[in-house]
Amino acid sequence: MNKVILMGRLTRDPEVRYTQTNNTLVASFSLAVNRRFVRQGEERQADFFNIVAWSKLGEFCSKYFKKGQQVGVIGRLQTRTWDDQNGTKHYITEVVAEEAYFAEGRKDGESSNSSFENTFGTTMPSEGDGASDFEVSASDDLPF
Repeated sequence: MNKVILMGRLTRDPEVRYTQTNNTLVASFSLAVNRRFVRQGEERQADFFNIVAWSKLGEFCSKYFKKGQQVGVIGRLQTRTWDDQNGTKHYITEVVAEEAYFAEGRKDGESSNSSFENTFGTTMPSEGDGASDFEVSASDDLPF
C-alpha cells in the first residue's frame, strides 16, 4: 500500500502549469512538516515535501491555499526521473495529492465560501444544480 498523510504549512503559494499534451492543470507546492520530537536544547526540525495536485484538486489548491497556511494532504509517493540537456539523470520523489484540506481556522478578515469547504476541502453543490434535495441554513439546530 502506498499512502501518505501529511499536515504542515505551505512554504510558498501553489504554482500552476498545464500539461502540453492535453492541457491538464497541475498545481505544485511544498509543505514544511514539523518533526514529532525535539532534542533537548535544539530548535524544532521540519521536513520539506513536494506536493503535486492534478485537475480539480489542483485548481482548488491553487485558488485557496496560500503561503504559511496549515493544510492536510493525503496522497501517494511517486518517484520519477528525467534527463536534462546535458544528459544528466535527475530523480525526484513527490507526493501526488488525492485529497487536500484546510487544517486551521479562518483568520479574521479572510473570506471563505462555507464552513463545509473548511472542513472537507471542497465546496458543496450550488443551489439549483439538482445535486441536493435539502438545504441547511446556519440557523438550523443540528444534532452534531
